[in-house]
Amino acid sequence: MTPLTREQMAWRAAQDLPEGAYVNLGIGIPTLTAGYVPRDREVIFHSENGVLGLGGAPKAGEEDEELIDAGKNLTTLVTGGCYVHHADAFLMIRGGHLDVSLLGAFEVAENGDLANWTTEDAQFPPGVGGAMDLAVGAKEIRVLMEHVSKKGEPRIKKQCTYPLTAPGVVKRIYTNYAVIDVKPDGLHVVEMIPGMTLEKLQTMTEPKLRLSPDYKDLAPPTAKAA
Repeated sequence: MTPLTREQMAWRAAQDLPEGAYVNLGIGIPTLTAGYVPRDREVIFHSENGVLGLGGAPKAGEEDEELIDAGKNLTTLVTGGCYVHHADAFLMIRGGHLDVSLLGAFEVAENGDLANWTTEDAQFPPGVGGAMDLAVGAKEIRVLMEHVSKKGEPRIKKQCTYPLTAPGVVKRIYTNYAVIDVKPDGLHVVEMIPGMTLEKLQTMTEPKLRLSPDYKDLAPPTAKAA
């Protein structure tokens, strides 16, 4: 059983983005998503630092050091894309103009509570950034994160142990093992990687899991293709 790579997780999240959607990409794995949208689909990516029409990573020799995403990674601009003032980028967020925000997280609770701005570790200063604005401003929040911590502890919790960014906002979770929907009656497993079972996944997840009625296997492209 081979967990998904960061690129494969980004690929999987990209497949769910609808035609014409305005989508914010948060720091971390979400910033990779722009490179994996199906070619016949138009999705307009937003970055809180002031870009609308964010593209994928630049090819070698085509880098522009003045064009970066929210995670300070070099990026590109699609045809018709533009730079905007930082304040305007946040007006888009706070004005409810984003259909989806893809965010990283430290923890997500079974009711959709989101914790992604601090672990209260003095060696790692908190980084609020635009997370709180995005959590309440975007129409839908989807999270991309590793299923367990570096210590092997579940990151999908009955209740978050870290300070919340926002309560009850997460609708879908993409991990390196599965795709999970947050429903009023609990967590529904939509897809799992080859070799994973619900029983194995449950041992890495605090809240009770159930298979979605439309469950299917997760079949990602190869790590190189992703």
